[in-house]
Amino acid sequence: MNRQTLGYIVFLGFLLAVPVIGVYPVFAMKIMCYALFACAFNLLLGFTGLLSFGHAAFLGTAAYASGHAMKIWGFSPELGIVFGVVMAGLLGLVMGALAIRRSGIYFAMITMALAQMVFFFFLQAKFTGGEDGLQGVPRGTLFGLLDLKSDFNLYYVVLAIFIFGYFVIWRTVHSPFGQVLKAIRENEPRAVSLGYDVERFKLLAFVLSAMLAGLAGSTKMLIFVSATLSDATWQMSGLVILMTLVGGMGTLVGPVLGAFIVVLLENKVGDFGASMAKMTGVDWFNRLGESVTIVIGLIFVICVLAFRRGLIGELNAWMDRRKGIASSTPGAAH
Repeated sequence: MNRQTLGYIVFLGFLLAVPVIGVYPVFAMKIMCYALFACAFNLLLGFTGLLSFGHAAFLGTAAYASGHAMKIWGFSPELGIVFGVVMAGLLGLVMGALAIRRSGIYFAMITMALAQMVFFFFLQAKFTGGEDGLQGVPRGTLFGLLDLKSDFNLYYVVLAIFIFGYFVIWRTVHSPFGQVLKAIRENEPRAVSLGYDVERFKLLAFVLSAMLAGLAGSTKMLIFVSATLSDATWQMSGLVILMTLVGGMGTLVGPVLGAFIVVLLENKVGDFGASMAKMTGVDWFNRLGESVTIVIGLIFVICVLAFRRGLIGELNAWMDRRKGIASSTPGAAH
């Protein structure tokens, strides 16, 4: 058994034990949703080399679609999630078909412009609830057997969804399709010269990434029984880029770590400030919760300057250097 497999087993064991060891289930589920969202985005940026500034459109579309289907049409949770993923995939097909005609910054700007169009549609559409959002979505019963009103039951459903999404990404990256995506990222003209239909591969990667982001959006809606405009804003698209870069672009574990760090900061900086204000009597600490974006931005700057490959990327590079030194040491083979 190699280290990677052992690490996955230990991590899975920890996730299974989370409700038992006293971690707030909703907090853990939020991390898994954002981790899946970041992994979906990383499939596009880290393994295909396409920078999308509009990925929040898929998160928000799936959340609204699933929420509306479950609340108004009476869909069961599993059908609501599937409906949300399909809608995100269709949006990804349309956006991808338009965006892949360009590359680089032009591709990024097209995705951002299209995502803003989707945002303003949600803002004005009646079924979304406008600025109030879609509230009070019933969680329902999964397959008619498992009551999702219980956070305990819902946690293990979210865990299963996260594992499924992560496995799809892992399998994609390690498949021949994934190898072609890496070739496009490294040298697109060479991939074209080898006879690959690069635009078709890019579009498939874009749609797959959109569907996985939609899976994260539908799951997030199920957790918080609501879908809001914050799920589709450009700030959310920026946040998923931050998660990916901080954790390590082009690595499978990096986005998960990045999502954990960002969500932890969002939820705990304010609590830390309140505790410090209570201990020291300095009211300034109470304003830390309002300045969480500044704190996250500062961490992002530090990571970009000090950890160009992201935390996991730098760790992998350090381990590779250690292996290189060990293999070049006289007598290492004995």
